[in-house]
Amino acid sequence: MTADELRNLLKLDPEHAAETVQGLGNQGLLAAQILFGQMLLEGKGTIRSRAAALAWFELAGKQGSAEAINMVGRCLENGWGTEPDVAQALACYVYAAKLGHDWAQYNVARMYFDGAGVEPDAERAAHWYAQAANQGHARSMNRLARCYEQGWGVVQNQSRATDWYRRSAEAGYFRGQYNWATALVRAGKVDEAANWLIRASQEATTQLKKAIASYAAQIDHPAMRAVASSLNEALRALDASK
Repeated sequence: MTADELRNLLKLDPEHAAETVQGLGNQGLLAAQILFGQMLLEGKGTIRSRAAALAWFELAGKQGSAEAINMVGRCLENGWGTEPDVAQALACYVYAAKLGHDWAQYNVARMYFDGAGVEPDAERAAHWYAQAANQGHARSMNRLARCYEQGWGVVQNQSRATDWYRRSAEAGYFRGQYNWATALVRAGKVDEAANWLIRASQEATTQLKKAIASYAAQIDHPAMRAVASSLNEALRALDASK
């Protein structure tokens, strides 16, 4: 049973979802073990227990699940259910990344880039961002674009940077959409850029929404003024509701 099949099964009886998933996990179903770990981690449908979540991820990881091994790494990195251990977290990420898991590849890249538990290595970071990006991982596409834009671990290449921003935007990542919009402005395609800024703002953090509003306000174009006005109004409403 795949993860999607399991989720569809649970929709038939959502009130007993946790009980069903736990039971299937105890029977050795890999997808259920991972899903129950996530439910425990988030406290979704069951009592929240990060320690128990980690145990379920470890159980699934012993079956060779790259997804579960990546989640063990997340627990170790963030101290979820255990003491933080960034070195062991990185080891988990590397193992899962070599198995082809895109989020693990992103996490390896992030740790090498930030120097978390390891000496900073921009070249290795760019390599792993590329591995994940080539699998369609939208965040990694955006980060790889930044690497090409700034020359971090790769030969600086604006054309490749712009292309990866476009791919990230089309894949639905809001930061990629914002960066692609700025590239479109530089190319003189302001109306198209405004549409991408609107899309980016729908999922963006409050901080990025403010940045988008500020950026749009600086561009003397009706579509950009509309974006800035709409976002500023929404931000004021958000502040008023606090």
